[in-house]
Amino acid sequence: MFRNSEINWGLISKALHWIGALMILTLLAHGWWMTHMVARPERLTNYTWHSALGFDLLVLMVLRILWRWMNPAPALPGDLKPWERMAVHLGHLGLYVLIIVVSLAGWVTANTMRTPVTKDLFGFDFPVIVSGVERSVRSLFEESHMILAYVLAALILGHVLAALRHHFVKKNDVLRRMI
Repeated sequence: MFRNSEINWGLISKALHWIGALMILTLLAHGWWMTHMVARPERLTNYTWHSALGFDLLVLMVLRILWRWMNPAPALPGDLKPWERMAVHLGHLGLYVLIIVVSLAGWVTANTMRTPVTKDLFGFDFPVIVSGVERSVRSLFEESHMILAYVLAALILGHVLAALRHHFVKKNDVLRRMI
């Protein structure tokens, strides 16, 4: 029930997946919105909130990776072609790597603000991992964070489309067992 089985995802895996998905979609939408809003005083508040939620996503992803390591994924459907199996593994690996890299780039960016952001939504302190960088270096991290977030969004879209393909075209239980 709580742990993964050979055929289903456990409740903890499902919770980590859907909480993470909600956090990521919120961060992507909020990040796009706040970078396109007119500069005004509350803009800094938005950056602070965005960074705080990003810290919490990073913690959730570490927990998710540890849980996944201790709870192997359910078996893939037997009718998958070799290229589909490879796409599943590379897609999931890409999602995990990009989420971590985007989060780390965001952490660096948050640390290099005029007033470094170091607290998550619950008030826990995160260490300053970079400080005292020149504006050009900060801009490089900020732009990298943004570009990688767009790449992550594209990979997420592919992930969603693949899940829908499994459900509606291949008519297997890949989507159902995560819901």
